[in-house]
Amino acid sequence: MSLRILAVTSEAFPLAKSGGLGDAVSGMARTLQMAAGHQVSILLPAYPGTREQLSGVREVARLHGLPGGDARLLSGRCAALGDVTVLLLENDALYDRTGLYVDADGREYGDNAIRFGALAHAAVRIASGLPGTEGSGAAAPDIIHAHDWHAGLVPLLLRIAGVQHVRSVITIHNMAFQGVYPMHLSGELGIPAAYLGVEGIEYWGQISFLKAGIRYADRITTVSHTYAREILTPLFGCGLQGLLQTRVGDLVAVPNGIDAAEWDPATDPHLGRNRYNASRLENKARCKRALQRHFGLLERAAAPLMVMGSRLTAQKMADVALQALPQALDDHPDLQVAVLGQGDKAIETGIAQLQRRYPGRCGVRIGFDEATAHRLHAGADILLHGSRFEPFGLTPLYAMRYGAIPIGSKVGGMADTIIDPGRGAGRDAMRTATGVLFEGDSVDAMASAITRTLGLYRCPDIWRAMQHRAMTTDHSWERAVPLYSNLFRGLAPAAFGDAMMPTSAPRRSRAGAAAVRALPGGAACLGAVLAAPMAGHSGHGASF
Repeated sequence: MSLRILAVTSEAFPLAKSGGLGDAVSGMARTLQMAAGHQVSILLPAYPGTREQLSGVREVARLHGLPGGDARLLSGRCAALGDVTVLLLENDALYDRTGLYVDADGREYGDNAIRFGALAHAAVRIASGLPGTEGSGAAAPDIIHAHDWHAGLVPLLLRIAGVQHVRSVITIHNMAFQGVYPMHLSGELGIPAAYLGVEGIEYWGQISFLKAGIRYADRITTVSHTYAREILTPLFGCGLQGLLQTRVGDLVAVPNGIDAAEWDPATDPHLGRNRYNASRLENKARCKRALQRHFGLLERAAAPLMVMGSRLTAQKMADVALQALPQALDDHPDLQVAVLGQGDKAIETGIAQLQRRYPGRCGVRIGFDEATAHRLHAGADILLHGSRFEPFGLTPLYAMRYGAIPIGSKVGGMADTIIDPGRGAGRDAMRTATGVLFEGDSVDAMASAITRTLGLYRCPDIWRAMQHRAMTTDHSWERAVPLYSNLFRGLAPAAFGDAMMPTSAPRRSRAGAAAVRALPGGAACLGAVLAAPMAGHSGHGASF
C-alpha cells in the first residue's frame, strides 16, 4: 500500500528554482510517486508565475490566522511533475516578490522568518486535517517531509499542535543556511516560551529554524554519506554538530539523485538536432562549436574547453578560481574557458575582466538560464567545480551525464560520486575514473588539478574511457528513492493497516565518534564563515 507524503519546500522545479534544492525536491517527489507508488504532494509558496504553470487549479481551503495574515490553499497539477499534486500557499503580501529570498539588489527580505513560518504553519494545518480536502492532495499525510531550514519549523509545530498521527522527516540540503532570526519573532511565529531555550530552538540568543527541525523531527536525513560524517564536526556542523551528535542514531545518509530524463543528451530539447549518447559522440563536437560561438570563443575543435557553471561565491571557490584561471590560461595556451554564473559582485567583476584579458579564449555570462546550463555541459570537455563544502553536488553529475569530465573538491557528495583513483595510480587506472578530485582550497591545488586533467585530455583513449564511464554511471532518482521509501514505510506502518511494527531507529552509524575523530576539526564552521547571512537564502547553486 502507498503512503501519503507531503513535501514542504521553498522550491520545486520548474515552478520555482534558485538552485539544486528545486531540482532535488522535484526529482524525489516525482520518483516517489511514479516508481515507488506513494501519493505525493508538494507544498510551496505561490510565487509569481507558479499558479500559471498548473492546470486544474482550485481553492481547497482558506487558512486564517497564519503568520503574515490569512492565506488561500490552492491545489493543481504540473505536467512536468507527472501526477504529483502541487499545493500553493497564496498570500501576495508575503510571496508576490521579484525573488524567492532576496530582492533585486541581493538583500534578504526582512520578513523571511514570517514568510516561511507561514508555510510551516500551513503544513501543520494540513496535517491536522482540513475538511473537504479528499482527492485534492491536501488530505492529512502519513509523512511530512521538510526540506532545509525553510520548512524547519514543521516538526516543532507538529509537536506544539499535538499532531501524533503524522511522522516527520527533515532533509538537510545545506547546513550553512539555517534560518536564524531574532528571538522576539517567536510570538508571531506561534512558538511558546517553553521551546525557546538552549534545549529547544535557541541559537546564540536567536531562533534557528534548522535547529528546530533537527531537534524535533522523527528522522533527519542528509544528501551524501561523506556530508553526513562532516556535519558532525565543528568544521562543517555550523554550530549544530553537538545537537546532531546527540541524534546520530536518527541521522540517515540518503544520497540525492538526478532526473535522468531531464538531463539526457540523447533527448535534451535544448540541444536541438545535436543530441548524442555515450556510444555516439559526434554531435558533442557540434555542441562544442555552438558553445564556443555563444561565448565568443575561437572555434577550435582541438582546444580543450573548460566550463564553470555555479554560484560565484566563496563556498564554490570562485574566489580561488579567479586566481587559478589566469594561471591555467597562461600555462596552457590552447585552453579555453566559459563561465556561467552569478553571486558575489566583486567576484562577478573579476571573472568578467578575464573575458577582456583573454579575448577568444575566455567567455563569461553573468546570470543563469536553464537552456544555457544544459548547453554548457553538452559543449564542455571539462567542468571546474571547486567547493569548500558540498552537501551533494548535482552539477558534476549533470556534467558527467553529458560527457564533460568534472574537476571537483574532495568534500561532501563529490567525494562520494566522482571516481578518481588518484594521481599516483597512473594514467591507465584513470580509464575507470569519472573525474578528477583535489584537496584543499589553494590556488595551487586547483591549478594543479586543471593541469592533471588536461594531461588526461591529451590521451584520447583514456579520455574516451572516462567519458563513457561518466555518462553511463547511474545516479538517477530511481536508484536513490527506494531508500527514502523504506525509511518512510518504517516510520508509518499504521498506514498499511496491518500488524507491521515500526522499524527501530537506525543503529549508531559510522558517522559517530570514530568518523568525527577522522575528520579535521576547526574553530570555525566553513559554512558560517562563508554564508552571509546564514539566515538568508537557500544557497543552492542554480543547478549549474
